This record gives sequence, structure tokens and C-alpha cells, in this order.
Amino acid sequence: MDSILDLLQSISTALTTLEKSKCRGMILTSDNPSVFSAGLDILEMYKPDPTRVKDFWTTLQDTWIKLYTTSFPTVAVINGHSPAGGCLLALSCEYRIIVGPKNTIGLNETKLGIIAPRWFQDSMRNVIGERQAELALTTGKMFTADEALKVNLVDEVVASKDEATGRAIAFLSQFAKIPPLPRKMTKLEFREATVNWLVNNKEKDLQIFLSYINQPKVQEGLGMYLESLKKKSAK
Repeated sequence: MDSILDLLQSISTALTTLEKSKCRGMILTSDNPSVFSAGLDILEMYKPDPTRVKDFWTTLQDTWIKLYTTSFPTVAVINGHSPAGGCLLALSCEYRIIVGPKNTIGLNETKLGIIAPRWFQDSMRNVIGERQAELALTTGKMFTADEALKVNLVDEVVASKDEATGRAIAFLSQFAKIPPLPRKMTKLEFREATVNWLVNNKEKDLQIFLSYINQPKVQEGLGMYLESLKKKSAK
């Protein structure tokens, strides 16, 4: 993939294809042995091209809606670190299995000088509860595998990706004897309020995002963060 925008478009296309094929279950994972998803590309937000950044954010919105409301069950096999947007992808699945003990997961946007939008926040709040979500989001906490299990951010911690994949298949297999329509409707009832907010406020959410990232102080912070990454890679 050339960019996070390409990745989001690929995920969106795959989800549409799976819906049309009446898929009975999906495992979301990564080929990268150390990163499940590095999150949203800061370069998309730093000195952004006005047209591209709008395309980037609306594609993210649409891809999240598709993933969050799939008719089929979904499992995230978190085989590497999963910050920010990577955590969002995992939260959007119905079951999460992380390979421990070193991998971490969390919505760490505040540490990058940006804000996790409402639908990111709601996705975490729905999983770990109001108090734990507020603490995690305001501090930009990255949870270790064991910490994530304690707050129910993940459902299982395993020792390897192979083990995680096996557990994911076991989770999905239980739905073979459950009629898909009532399963789907029950899932959507639980997720309705969260997804409806974004569906009804897509333009508002886009404008909030654009207004925030274009603030000089935010751009300055993003630039400093990118400089720190360059220094780390040069060592």
C-alpha cells in the first residue's frame, strides 16, 4: 500500500465484496510481524492538501461505518502494536485477540497533539466503559496486552499469531448454528446509537476535523512529532 488512504480504500472495497458474498465471518489482522496497524498517517494531516485531506477523512468515516456494521461477525487478531486508528479498527470488530506480552493498543491521539473524534471515543466507551475510556483518552494511554485484558479492551491474550488465529476461528465457528439475521439485528441494535451519530453528522465531523488540524499550534505540534520520528530513525 502506498498510503493510509490506499489502505482504507482497500478495506472498504473488501468489506463491500464480503457483504455481497454473504460472508459468515472475517478475521482482521496484519502481515507485519510487529505492527497490527500504525494508525492514521500524520503526513495526511501535516500541511495537508485541502482536497486530499477531505478525501482521506471521508474515506475513513465510510470505511469505519462499513466495518462497524458488518452483517457478519468479525475478529481482530492483533499481532503487533495497535495505536490510534489501529485501535479503532480493532474496536470496530466484535472480538479482539492480542498476541502478548509486548504488543500495545490504545487511542493515543492526545499524545500526538490531536483529538480522537466522538465516534472514536464512543467506540472505546462502548467496550471498556465511561470511566476507563475517559482516563485512557485524556492520557493517550497505550495498554499492554495484560492491561488491555483487565479493562476488557481485548477478550484474549495469546502467545502467538497462530494461536490467535486458531482462537479467532473457534469464536467464529460458534455462529454456524446461529441464524445470521437475528445475530445481525442484535449486533446493530447494540451499535445503532454510535453509528447513527456519525451517519447523521458526517459533514459536521469533517469540518471539526479540518478546523482543528489546520490550527497553527496543531500544525506546529505535528511538525515537531515528525521531526522526532526522523531523529529516532536516524539513530
